[in-house]
Amino acid sequence: MNDLTAFPITQKWPAAHPDRLQLYSLPTPNGVKASIMLEETGLPYEAHLVRFDTNDQMSPAFLSLNPNNKIPALLDPAGPGGKPMALWESGAILIYLAEKTGQFLPADPAARYETLQWLMFQMGGVGPMFGQLGFFHKFAGKDYEDKRPRDRYVAETKRLLGVLNQRMQGRDWIMGTDYSIADIATWPWVRNLVGFYGAGDLVGFADFPNLARVLDAFEKRPAVQRGLAIPARG
Repeated sequence: MNDLTAFPITQKWPAAHPDRLQLYSLPTPNGVKASIMLEETGLPYEAHLVRFDTNDQMSPAFLSLNPNNKIPALLDPAGPGGKPMALWESGAILIYLAEKTGQFLPADPAARYETLQWLMFQMGGVGPMFGQLGFFHKFAGKDYEDKRPRDRYVAETKRLLGVLNQRMQGRDWIMGTDYSIADIATWPWVRNLVGFYGAGDLVGFADFPNLARVLDAFEKRPAVQRGLAIPARG
């Protein structure tokens, strides 16, 4: 059950504890979704740093597990039926871990699909749009003379923040009183927008008071604080 030698990725990142979940990641907004979820659930795991500065994500070893060359990726030595399970895409990883542990995804079918709806809102909207805004505001795109691309993503980010702010009116978490994988997916991106990207003023973050309130509560969770620093950058 714990023999992972059939997976080439373990040659580049050897498993010191092959009986544990193997996480291949970097502490980016997408990467910390997996590490926070693992910390929240209490599952034993081993984290491996995938370095972008040395193009680890393009290595044959990493591509053998995730052909889309993105983090995070996960290898579960005790997957369905007791067989090893390799998985990529952060949203899929969150759903998998939620179902594996019975945590952070409601059992009630209606609440389950509502949670998944908000997870997809993050995957299809919040992540891609905030990421594009980051490119045009903080990285190489900031030097483009034509500001129309940046302004497009500013406008779309504001719209998405408005949707989320309305959802959080009178709610502790996206699903109400219950913390879920929708929160684990969403709040790292909100945090990154106003923190690392430094785009709070650009998008008028102060106009969305519900988001600041919930983000503060999210950042105070001990598992979140641990997960935000995993894997440790070498």
